Amino acid sequence: MNHYRENEAEKEGKIRNMFSSIAHRYDFLNRVLSLGIDKYWRRVAIREFSGLKDGIVLDVATGTGDVALEIVRSCHGVRRVLGVDFSENMLRLAKKKIEKYGYKEKIGLFLNNAQTLSFQDNEFDAALIAFGIRNVSDRQKGLSEMTRVLKKGGKMVILEFSRPDNRILRWSYYFYFLKILPLVGGFFSKMKSAYLYLPESVLNFPEKDDFVSLMKKAGLKDVRYDILTFGVVAVYVGIK
Repeated sequence: MNHYRENEAEKEGKIRNMFSSIAHRYDFLNRVLSLGIDKYWRRVAIREFSGLKDGIVLDVATGTGDVALEIVRSCHGVRRVLGVDFSENMLRLAKKKIEKYGYKEKIGLFLNNAQTLSFQDNEFDAALIAFGIRNVSDRQKGLSEMTRVLKKGGKMVILEFSRPDNRILRWSYYFYFLKILPLVGGFFSKMKSAYLYLPESVLNFPEKDDFVSLMKKAGLKDVRYDILTFGVVAVYVGIK
């Protein structure tokens, strides 16, 4: 058991250090490598919160704060967003961005681990994690923690890379992820290993129906998913 915990801690530390190292180029490379479509993906996921009234939203793996900013800009029924991340460098950049756009009263930032969230039970009206759940070393534990802090009836939204069902599209997708992305990401970030990790983490992520099962096991009901951009990305939604 101790050996397992050490391995988990070591894995998590490597991922944290990797994201901290590429934080300064993270936004730029997201735009370049997704051809700008990542903004659309985030907007689609955030639409799930359009019905909130005076709600408090938890943004897990907030990174540089793009999702938190988009929530307060587009969801007028959201009173406050709390963004958490395990990388201090990411949070430092998020803080500057939030202050620049004048939202520091509506967005709070906390250094937090998705697997051990430092919030009380039943505290949030909604929770979201965008392109972050695959980086949680124990996904089931992360999902359970996010469910724990949700109020009964609260909505969880997960935006994550997926794999196209169409064989030709999947081949093209794999070619881009395994051959093109590491070269471009490595060139601009000067850290090729980070962009070798990205396709590996996507390819090791559960298939859509298997991930739905993990969400249900965490205590969520009415779980569904929608695919975007020919199956490159999926938006998962569940209710506590």
